[in-house]
Amino acid sequence: MNPAHKDIVETEISVTELKIGMHVVRLDRPWEDTDFLLQGFILQTEEDVLAIQEQCDKVIVLGKVDRPRQPYDKPSASRAGKSPRSDAPATDRQASSIPKRKVTYINKIDANREMAAARMSYSDAKATAKNIMSSLRLGRTLEMNHIHKVVDSCVDSVLRNDNALLLLTKIKNKDEYTAEHCINVSILSAAFGKHLGLLEGEIRNVALCGLLHDVGKMRIDDQILNKPGALTPEEFAVMKNHTTYGRDVLAALPRLAHSAVDVAYSHHERMDGKGYPRGLAGHQIPLFAKIVGLVDTYDAITSSRVYDKGRASMEALQIIHRNKGSQFDAGLAVEFIRMVGVYPPGSIVEMTNGEVGIVVATHSTSKLKPRVLMVRDANKHPLATFREVDLLKGILDSAGQPYKIGREVPDESYGIVMKEFIEQGILGRKAPEISAPVDDSHGEP
Repeated sequence: MNPAHKDIVETEISVTELKIGMHVVRLDRPWEDTDFLLQGFILQTEEDVLAIQEQCDKVIVLGKVDRPRQPYDKPSASRAGKSPRSDAPATDRQASSIPKRKVTYINKIDANREMAAARMSYSDAKATAKNIMSSLRLGRTLEMNHIHKVVDSCVDSVLRNDNALLLLTKIKNKDEYTAEHCINVSILSAAFGKHLGLLEGEIRNVALCGLLHDVGKMRIDDQILNKPGALTPEEFAVMKNHTTYGRDVLAALPRLAHSAVDVAYSHHERMDGKGYPRGLAGHQIPLFAKIVGLVDTYDAITSSRVYDKGRASMEALQIIHRNKGSQFDAGLAVEFIRMVGVYPPGSIVEMTNGEVGIVVATHSTSKLKPRVLMVRDANKHPLATFREVDLLKGILDSAGQPYKIGREVPDESYGIVMKEFIEQGILGRKAPEISAPVDDSHGEP
């Protein structure tokens, strides 16, 4: 028997297979077309993994492979092929149900121009969500024609420019969580459908499913639904009934798409079969239920509720990434992370120079370099004049260094309350754009 020896091999893998500790040596595109400063590096954090997944489909990683020594052993081109990953968990190897892209959408107008219409659509949708909840509590019939019109208005806005409505989903009022959550899930589902390339009719359908996914909660006692602490096992068992209640409520409505019933019933099912109410296996869960279930989790994590403070978008994406393949469809999870990006519209970000701004729009080609409205100086004082900087253009700050995001911070950090900025219309008007280093004096809050 020939002794075994180790070869250093380059293996092409899908970005969905990336793990912390892997050494990425090549990408499926030129390094200069990405945001990475170094050509070749070891993945050290979840953020590194997310960044690669946002910008690439496949990468080449370096690794050692044990194999028997053969006579006249020579390198083989086949060794650069995909690794079978036989040691990977079954859930990671499970085929994704991600749909084949049917349509490629582009934003038709600027986000600032769309903001006024988006605000009206959001306001109408929020009022409609509240009306849905109150109607169900009182046993009234839902006005489906009006609901369809409101959903269509939101989808129209998303198709024109999804940045505007995605920014509005950052408005968080914990006292109005249920209504806001339903409309946010609807908007995010529509934006995700657009990202996936679904047909327009499918996008409108999944948005409707998102709006109605939690209607069953209106049959849950308020003391459990709005309990300001952790639920007991008995209370959680009651809460889980909302999926069955939702199915029953929607199934009784005439001319409602069956997909809305499926989503209300199945959005808490999980790929590993540990969801509820039926414990379905991954292949048994309807596509729209997988989409809405994923979006539902993201919005819940980033929202403040009576029993929990909302967390930053990055943390939510990291949770989704860790649970892809087990809780969430792996392919859909990766695509959702790509759509949202590390810094989605409405994120409050602190730059490496200490200045603070609000992300107002992202670039589909480089979501690590969004457009940011600068509102605080390096000392965290309000700027006299808010200015916009497009990180994709490599604009320099007053010290002559390129503007670069250091980290995302939670809402209300440094006195920045997203709700106030939106309600005052600050994020809906075009701000002067920074094109050269600026030394700004302090202004009023």
